[in-house]
Amino acid sequence: MRFELEPRGIEPRFAECDSAVIPLDHGPGYQRASGENLIAGANRVKSMEEAIAVRWGVFYDCGMKDQRSEQRARLWLRGERAMGLKGVPKPRRRPAVAQALADMEVKPPPAATTARRMANQAEPKGQFQEMKPPEIDKPFDAEVLSTQEKRRRLLEMDEKEVRGCRRCRLHQYRTQTVFGEGDADARIFFVGEGPGENEDLSGRPFVGRAGQQLERMINGMGLQRQQVYIANIVKCRPPDNRAPAPDEAAICTPYLERQLEIVRPQVIVTLGLSATQYLLQSKQAMGRMRGRWHTWRGIKVMPTYHPAYLLRNYTHETRAAVWSDLKLVMAELGMPVPDRKKEN
Repeated sequence: MRFELEPRGIEPRFAECDSAVIPLDHGPGYQRASGENLIAGANRVKSMEEAIAVRWGVFYDCGMKDQRSEQRARLWLRGERAMGLKGVPKPRRRPAVAQALADMEVKPPPAATTARRMANQAEPKGQFQEMKPPEIDKPFDAEVLSTQEKRRRLLEMDEKEVRGCRRCRLHQYRTQTVFGEGDADARIFFVGEGPGENEDLSGRPFVGRAGQQLERMINGMGLQRQQVYIANIVKCRPPDNRAPAPDEAAICTPYLERQLEIVRPQVIVTLGLSATQYLLQSKQAMGRMRGRWHTWRGIKVMPTYHPAYLLRNYTHETRAAVWSDLKLVMAELGMPVPDRKKEN
């Protein structure tokens, strides 16, 4: 005996079946049977859903397991019942079909969202729950290291921890990590938000147009780039140069904290809104935070505009604001203030 799987007008597929009958009416005393019971010898199935399950099981066995196949099976059975047919032959199923029906019965659809699944693939389970916002009030209590020890620890952290880091999703998009660079005894530590395309390719912070503008700012203070330290909140480039997400910053910030603890600068200059808000754990606008002193773990912090913002808004007002912030830093460190004409 042969069992037709497709409605008329579509190329038929067949499977062997026995003479058992599957009734299409619910009837009194309805009780749903499992897929295993259907296979084990329940000769009568007392629900439309079970008939569809059997019907769909054969579709499954033919490599057609999808929602469209289930809908076609449902429509086919309803059409047969509307024409007065009380039952259809029950096919003899192979073990693969039995397993398929069992899987349909016990496996619910996944509840996780696409975004959460992507995050789970990128970070170890429980990684985010272990992360806490950085402490900003507790000063560092460890002793200040020698210059040689500072360099050794910075190099060791970069080579053994940061370069192979896969703790957040950003590692999927990087060419290489951007640890940071500069004088291990620097008095000024500049903090940006994250590497851009040029930084990702070179492995150095602030080397593009924004980096050139930052160098002009540093030179305007009477210093060279090698005399300060430069790093970012995150060590890998966010896709499309977007701002780091809060969870990404939370995972990567411990590296920055340890850099700051090793270098132990006198002043931190945060560049831009993202770096400032995250380091200071503040939601205030940049206009309210810049030009004023803040404190992070016993170190004075001066927020100012990001060099990229300065390039996009290269007006007298923005340049004057940045120069005003840098003059406050120089005054705090007892540095001579260069002539105004040297400001870029």
